[in-house]
Amino acid sequence: MRLLPRALLLLLAALPLAALALLALALQDQPLVSGAEPLTPDDVARLRQVFRAQDALRAAGSGLRTASVGEKDLALAANYLAGQFGGGAARVTVRPGAATLQASLEAPSNPFGRYVNIDAAFRQAGQAPEPEHLRIGRVPLPRFAADWLLAEALRRLAATDAAALAGRITESVRFGDGTLTVAYRWSDEIAAQARSSLVAPEDRQRLRAYQEQLAEVVATAPHSLSVAALLPPLFRLALERGADGDVAQENRAAIVVLALYATGRPLQRIVADAAAWRQPARRTVTLSGREDFPLHFLVSAAIAAEAGSPLADAVGLHKEIEDARRGSGFSFNDIGANRAGTRFGELATGSPRRALRLARALAAGVAESDFMPDVSDLPEFMPEAEFRRRFGGVDSAQYAKVIATIDGRIDALPLLRR
Repeated sequence: MRLLPRALLLLLAALPLAALALLALALQDQPLVSGAEPLTPDDVARLRQVFRAQDALRAAGSGLRTASVGEKDLALAANYLAGQFGGGAARVTVRPGAATLQASLEAPSNPFGRYVNIDAAFRQAGQAPEPEHLRIGRVPLPRFAADWLLAEALRRLAATDAAALAGRITESVRFGDGTLTVAYRWSDEIAAQARSSLVAPEDRQRLRAYQEQLAEVVATAPHSLSVAALLPPLFRLALERGADGDVAQENRAAIVVLALYATGRPLQRIVADAAAWRQPARRTVTLSGREDFPLHFLVSAAIAAEAGSPLADAVGLHKEIEDARRGSGFSFNDIGANRAGTRFGELATGSPRRALRLARALAAGVAESDFMPDVSDLPEFMPEAEFRRRFGGVDSAQYAKVIATIDGRIDALPLLRR
């Protein structure tokens, strides 16, 4: 009878050692995938075209539809997510009937290795792909473990309305030669459900609170008012609502409501229920005496708050390049507003300490010069030919020098210091 307690003690002692051994095998010093590039304006333009082509929410009617995404765009999205959530890189390959995903994520400081390397393969199998193999570092997971991990991930995703809806309407997922194609069942009723499911219930409540606060603020405001007049009341509410919760989430909701208002987009475009909420009266929003700066600043802030600052920077630059080609012209002034807004959104939704510090400063009252650098001396309204003649392109030393000047001015603003 003494052998059983001894065996149990040995097993308990061995478990931590086994866990450490697995951890050592799962972590590696060299990345499986490296050299991820940040999103470029051309990347943003291509992704926008992909999303527009597949935007089912804008199309009416019912029936079976298909959405196709190329290997290059899948890799771009995977790379971006790996960079945002794990400081790493990813690679996607799609071939007829199968697809592979390889990714390297930076691990927290530890004595075993710098990277978590993931090597996964999937095969086409009707409604959803099935795992063919999964390796984490030097540890190959058996088929049943890979199946369980995928099922668990899908179960957790299905806890959200959007993922559950996607599971109900998907008919098949097919891997072609460099292309992923999803067939799905669509109707006007599903479109309404999709719009409602894009935002979680708790976020809908947050957005409603800031929409109503904004409506209260602008009800007695003059025809034109500054962004600096809108920030304090909304961020005072963020402090109140975030006192026992997450200030960063409150800040994010306030920024989204302000960005939509400044651009003239109704909130019901992302939350169908918002059509029945109190609507803020239309006012002209300005920044530095201009009507375009609030759009650049607040939209960049919203993108940074929702998706991370590299995406916001790339989108802002893409807009300026498009303006140079066929719009108002390339403006470093607008780039300044973009980058200041990006920093603002980054700080507002970053670490709890920074989010709280920014919310407190805004709630106390701010001037435009607290969050928007002076860019009035920078070149603007340049057609593409003039921009290239003077600066050579966005990868030139001359361009980088102006960007460094803008970033230096942003860094000099106490409110926007990291």
